[in-house]
Amino acid sequence: MERDSLTIGVTNTFGDIPHANKRISEFCSERNVPTKLQNRFSLSLDEVLTNIITHSIGDRGDREIAVRIDIDGGFLSATVSDDGKPFDPLSQPEPDIHAPIEKRKVGGLGIHLMRKLMDKVAYRRAGGRNELSFGIRIEG
Repeated sequence: MERDSLTIGVTNTFGDIPHANKRISEFCSERNVPTKLQNRFSLSLDEVLTNIITHSIGDRGDREIAVRIDIDGGFLSATVSDDGKPFDPLSQPEPDIHAPIEKRKVGGLGIHLMRKLMDKVAYRRAGGRNELSFGIRIEG
């Protein structure tokens, strides 16, 4: 499968997340990405966008989050970029999912879930922007 891409802008409002997921779902369906993998991918993207809107951008006014989806070399991947506060979610400690619920720290489960659902996850800070990339293998 040759490289194929979709680039969209998502505003820093929660209402834009379903619209982004719908466009990505259509993109994936048109390229015969299995529904099960689309669902795992969409869940990860939803978590990333929610975290950016909640924690990185905050109340800094209208902002656009850049989302690029690629299908290349048997991988479905995303690069999500924002100009919010520098934050590497992958540097956070793994949550203790075996601790009693009342003793668990708040947060961190979304990134933990994404690490489990995706085949690759990476973060970098470049040009004053956070860039989180993740991907899942779609071909054997």
